[in-house]
Amino acid sequence: MCGRYASFRDAQDLSDDLALAEIAEDARLLPPSWNVAPTDPVRIVVERPRRLEGGSTGEITRTLQLARWGLVPSWAKDPSVGARMINARSETLLDKPAFAKPLAVRRCLLPADGYYEWRRLELPPDAPARAGSKAKVPKQPYWIHPDDGGLAALAGLYEFWRDRSKADDDPDRWLVSATVVTTAASPDLERIHDRMPVILPRGAWDAWLDPAVGAEQAMGLVTGPQVAMATRPVGDAVGSVQNNRPSLIEADPDPRDPDVVTAGGA
Repeated sequence: MCGRYASFRDAQDLSDDLALAEIAEDARLLPPSWNVAPTDPVRIVVERPRRLEGGSTGEITRTLQLARWGLVPSWAKDPSVGARMINARSETLLDKPAFAKPLAVRRCLLPADGYYEWRRLELPPDAPARAGSKAKVPKQPYWIHPDDGGLAALAGLYEFWRDRSKADDDPDRWLVSATVVTTAASPDLERIHDRMPVILPRGAWDAWLDPAVGAEQAMGLVTGPQVAMATRPVGDAVGSVQNNRPSLIEADPDPRDPDVVTAGGA
């Protein structure tokens, strides 16, 4: 799964890298984060028709928007379901109602600098058990990022949810939410975790965002080539959402993992 990632690039840098036509003001003002967690506000890149005066629509425009991490289907009774839908398994995208329609018409990119994953380690034979429970399994957090230092464009889906308790003229009546598409881990990363986010190469961005591209063709991008990633063991501080600072991605000087997983560069 993908449960934590980092997105700390300036909005203007993203604009240049992703060829954005517009940046929503709330997306521009979102501060950098080295510890993005479920239900946090996140930046998403979408392509939608430009809204014109009078309710008509214009040309397709690529924009940076703000969303909440955790997809809330349009038919959900309340937005709390989003906390359980931060990821969308690629194997079920075409089958699950919550994902099938967004896959066809509402795909997005979540710009990131990398993501975190925890590797389960062997339990020491002499590990003491806590009262009434088994011994806690040790884990080593890893910072996983593009080998070339470039942008990690996470494949995502987004959705609109209408809060029926709010008036038609209330600007907060609509919630935009998003989920990260995941897949089986690549051979060099499966020793850390069996799942990973789908990170699309630059050549796939346009097709993934293009609303004219159908679900079947989009699935070909999900199962196609991905970006080469590098790994680095990091400290336990990232495990708490209260911690959010650049040092979270620095190498752990004394990793507890006896067999540190290395992939790509440092």
